[in-house]
Formats: sequence, C-alpha cells, structure tokens
Amino acid sequence: MKAATIQKRITFWEGTLEKLMAAYEALAAGGTKSYMIDDRQVTKIDLPVLRREIDEAEAKIEALTNELNGQRPRKAFGIIPSDW
Repeated sequence: MKAATIQKRITFWEGTLEKLMAAYEALAAGGTKSYMIDDRQVTKIDLPVLRREIDEAEAKIEALTNELNGQRPRKAFGIIPSDW
C-alpha cells in the first residue's frame, strides 16, 4: 500500500478514535444520558461496546503506523498439543 494511502487511513482512524473517546468520556462522567457520534446515538449501556471500538481503533492505528514505518504486521499462531 502506498504511504499516502496509509497516512489517509491513519488520519481517518485518529478522527474516529477522537469521536469514540469523547463519547465514552461524556457518558462515563455521568453528565449526559446519551451522546451522538455523527448519526449514531449511544447511551451508558453502550460503554462496553465503545470501549471495544476504542481498542480496535487504537490497534488499527498502531498497525497502520507500523506499516508506514516499514515494519511487518505481527502474526499470531497457536500450538496444538497431540498425544502420539
């Protein structure tokens, strides 16, 4: 992927992360019952969902930043023991 495209994606996810964090902070502080993120309304019940989305956005930003800096993405693997 080109560096310019990666940078655009990073900028997009940073903006998304800011919106999610603002919503989470407003709801967690207790000053509001609901919060609008663009055309989406969230409430205190959605705090766990918002936390998950924040974590995912942070992970995407980190992965894209690593890709921009020339680092390879991390690969996960599992070991399955067997009785032979």
